This record gives sequence, structure tokens and C-alpha cells, in this order.
Amino acid sequence: MEDNKKKQIALRISKKLYDDLLKWAEDEFRSLNGQIEYVLVESVKKRKKSKEK
Repeated sequence: MEDNKKKQIALRISKKLYDDLLKWAEDEFRSLNGQIEYVLVESVKKRKKSKEK
């Protein structure tokens, strides 16, 4: 069964990466946290698909 509880983590990123992610989030009408989660979820999906091949 999937655990739907959100986990909190500390994340240290460069100012440039922060600014780039914030701009991207604004472009897609997401919060910065939502954008980071979206990018991570998509990356994990892509990795899983590539391992299946």
C-alpha cells in the first residue's frame, strides 16, 4: 500500500537553481515546493521506464 503522507526534508540548493526553479514554477502556476516535487516524480518515472527496457 502506498504511503500518502508527505515527508519533510531539508534541501540545500544554489541560488541560481532556486531562481530557475521558482521561475519555472511560476510559469506553470505551481508553488516552488510543488514544482520540485513534480520534477522529482517525473524523473523517478522516467528512470523506472528506462530500467524496464
